[in-house]
Amino acid sequence: MTSTTPAPATPAPPAGAVPAADLTGTSAAVLTTGPEVMGDGTTTGSRARSRWRAARGPLICIGLLVVAGLVTALLRPETSITPLAPDNASEQGARALAQVLEDQGVRIQYVRTSGQAAAAAREGTTLLVAGTYLLSNDQVEDLTATDADLVVVGPEGWHVGPLTDGAVDDSYEASPGTRSAECSDPDAAAAGSIDATGYGFTAESGDATVCFPGPDTKKSGAYASVEVDGRRVVLVDDPELMTNRSILDEGHAALMLRALGHHEDLVWYVPSLNDTGGEAEAPAGSLLPDWTGPVGLLAGFLVVVLALWRGRRLGPVVTEPLPVTVRAAETTLGRGRLYRRGRSRGHAAASLRAGMARRAALRLGLPRSAGAPEVIDALARATGRSTEQVAGLLYGPPPHDDAGLLLLARQLDELESEVHRT
Repeated sequence: MTSTTPAPATPAPPAGAVPAADLTGTSAAVLTTGPEVMGDGTTTGSRARSRWRAARGPLICIGLLVVAGLVTALLRPETSITPLAPDNASEQGARALAQVLEDQGVRIQYVRTSGQAAAAAREGTTLLVAGTYLLSNDQVEDLTATDADLVVVGPEGWHVGPLTDGAVDDSYEASPGTRSAECSDPDAAAAGSIDATGYGFTAESGDATVCFPGPDTKKSGAYASVEVDGRRVVLVDDPELMTNRSILDEGHAALMLRALGHHEDLVWYVPSLNDTGGEAEAPAGSLLPDWTGPVGLLAGFLVVVLALWRGRRLGPVVTEPLPVTVRAAETTLGRGRLYRRGRSRGHAAASLRAGMARRAALRLGLPRSAGAPEVIDALARATGRSTEQVAGLLYGPPPHDDAGLLLLARQLDELESEVHRT
């Protein structure tokens, strides 16, 4: 009978153990559950943190710039300082008159160039020109060529005739004070009286009406109206009547509201220094908002700060301990070996002679600027040798072989020792 030996029982793996066949898959599963490791040993998280550290400085500056721009835009003043402007709330502005006109249903279009004014002024609108001092004759002609009713406040004397086609002229007689209307114009009659300080106007045609004559003369007045080519032209000699400071005096408000309120659309033109005329578009600078300048300055300041912060500068010198101690003579020995390997006996001799001459001259009290003759004479006197012998040792021909170089070195050493004995 053949007995069969039972095979040893394979021990059961402990609880939670993984068979050997699944080790590879298990290792991969374990790796995939942790952070993803890149080929250079970094992880996704470490790369993200490194990128954030590199970019947070510029991002912070950009964020500050955006916040500063928003704050400046929100806090920018809603009023200007331009005299006679509809958005100027100061004493020289005309915001009060503009707000009342808007409350009465008048739409105001504020422009700063004659080209814009001529383009916006059309039939059925009123064009207000706040002064003509900054306007050329061509610009005045462009304004008079429009089909809109024209109201000019404070015109210059030489512009009065062209504005009214010769129907009205400047009187050149100043007569300040309170004046009554004393005319048939309905707007002037509704005002009753005004306090004007201008020169006034005189009528050169029977179609022109002059109101508010001065106390000294009845031929000229502070207000003139005439119909030219089917449109109404009104001249007011004193711009002060429409300012916030004087709009409530006498009948100023009634006069200006009626003169400017005949139509629903009002083009409010205040000339400026950069208005050259002939262009319907505003200058490039006037198209930018008021806060562009402060924001631009702030942006430039931030750029400078960022450049100073990120710019690399040389720091203090950092000493590093050498791994071995190097003797000072190693440099001399190394140079000598280089001369010997290159057979540079002339350079070696020149170095020996120059060093000996420098040390001897210092010993004898000669200045650094001393020339060869002075050094030779001083060494000859100190050692008792002849000048020819000293000159031959210091400035003679280079040696031709190693023996000659060694002999020269011994002779120079003897000469230097004689100098030290003196």
